[in-house]
Amino acid sequence: MLYLDKLPLAFWFKSYQKQDFVSDFIAGLIATIIMVPQGMAYALLAGVPAEYGLYCAILPSFFYAILGSSRSLSVGPAALISIMVASSVGALAPETGQMYLIYAINISFLVGAFLLLMRLLRLGSMTNFISLPVISGFTSASAIIILTSQLKHLLGVAVPTGLNFAETLKVLFDQISIINYTTLSIGIGACIGLWYFKNLFPGQLKRLGLNALLEQALAKAGPMFIVLAFAYIVFFGQLNDLHQVKVVGAIPEGLPSLQVFQLDVSLWQELALPSLLIALMCFVTSISVGTTLANKRKERINANQELLALGAANLMAAFSGTFALAASMSRSAVNHSAGAQTTLASIVCALGVLITLLFLTPFFYYLPLAVLGAIVVMSVASMIEVEQLKRCWRVNRTDAYSLVATFFTVLVFGIEIGITVGIWGSVMLVVYRASHPHMAVVGRVGNSEHFRNIKRHQVNTEQGILAIRVDESIYFSNVQCIEDYIFTQINLASEIQHIVLIFSSVSFIDTTALDAFEAMKTKLEDLGINLHLAEVKGPVMDQLNQTSFIEQLKPGQIFFTTDDAFKQLA
Repeated sequence: MLYLDKLPLAFWFKSYQKQDFVSDFIAGLIATIIMVPQGMAYALLAGVPAEYGLYCAILPSFFYAILGSSRSLSVGPAALISIMVASSVGALAPETGQMYLIYAINISFLVGAFLLLMRLLRLGSMTNFISLPVISGFTSASAIIILTSQLKHLLGVAVPTGLNFAETLKVLFDQISIINYTTLSIGIGACIGLWYFKNLFPGQLKRLGLNALLEQALAKAGPMFIVLAFAYIVFFGQLNDLHQVKVVGAIPEGLPSLQVFQLDVSLWQELALPSLLIALMCFVTSISVGTTLANKRKERINANQELLALGAANLMAAFSGTFALAASMSRSAVNHSAGAQTTLASIVCALGVLITLLFLTPFFYYLPLAVLGAIVVMSVASMIEVEQLKRCWRVNRTDAYSLVATFFTVLVFGIEIGITVGIWGSVMLVVYRASHPHMAVVGRVGNSEHFRNIKRHQVNTEQGILAIRVDESIYFSNVQCIEDYIFTQINLASEIQHIVLIFSSVSFIDTTALDAFEAMKTKLEDLGINLHLAEVKGPVMDQLNQTSFIEQLKPGQIFFTTDDAFKQLA
């Protein structure tokens, strides 16, 4: 009970009011309207029957609602995770549909286990090591792969699973002569309808002066309208029989049966790496969406709590017999705009999906797969982030190169290799930047106590004094770079008697760096130059006091400010 009191939902309930429940209930209903067609579409994307997308939205959503720290996140089937599941399972070439499903379920279990392990290790801050450009390049390339994977449903042709991007395009091109034009017409019509409901319909509703909540519900119900309309068209015209339009078919009614796992170490060895990558992307994408929505409320989410909640949700997905999941950007945004006050909205959504499974599945028998493909296509089109590339090119071209490299690696070599290269690229970029710190020779601004970069400002320098500002903590990987810079500046200057290293941006110095500075001091003394420090932070000063460095620095000194150093040494 003590632990239950610490759950985010329990905390929110302490100030919960009747109006909050009304808001959560309405937001949950609106989310259900979106979840049902989207869940079936993303199941298709993951390579499993449509009903498994609905299974994703019941127990997993309920457990996330109990444990999650974001009021607005809608956890369930997600496009990016679905295509990663399809790619991972397809690469193993399962012989039957049942084997495919077993692989997908085991991935869900491993994803949940990895997320919980990350929670135990308190790795909530690991997202700091994956740069936004890398994520952008990955999601943009994945969106193109997703779009390509859905063309088979829009064109009415057969494409084997497990093919890479280029192979899929080749198979589609080879079958261009046998396109089912009835299916293509349905797919195009569904895309146009979805675009209309997203871009034009909300404005038309506003002009009708409807109740705000009714207006919002109708505006978000576009995918459901499209699903029901085309299911009726296929049923009425018997298009599945007369024109071979592929439909969802019978969806089992009721709850999924809970699965009992038989541990297969050999299978887990094959699935471990892709499952780890899926777990990472599940967390990264979910925390990114959650943080964005929390900022709009001027709130914060707990990254480690999210690891626990997402891990539990994926374990429940495994026990429900379905595929891995994460937060959906589009559904979460709708949840937020619909006024969800707590994760109770997700519980309402889960109940809505459960009711759909119990009573409404016959309505989806004649639903064309082309419509589900259209829902996926229209959902992921916005994931192609051209503007992000333009922005990176303007701000930092290294980021732009990272984005492009990740993008093409994903397209050419596949999602797993692409995200692995992207993550390693992010880490290597952090290491490179840390090992090549920014440094600047500074001078006094006018007669003030301020010192600035001589290359950027009009400053005054003192004869015989070389002041260098180090803009990074100093440790084994960058100390040689710092030493090289110092001696380069000595060679460029003349008659240097004193070097003042400004440590205003140095928060840490390790043993290797201290040893290197002691050796450097000796080299400088041989040149007739004294080494001094200025503006040393308290924690760094504490480190220096624990060593003999201060004594060995003499006759060099440690100055409180750069101004003090210039006054005493000039």
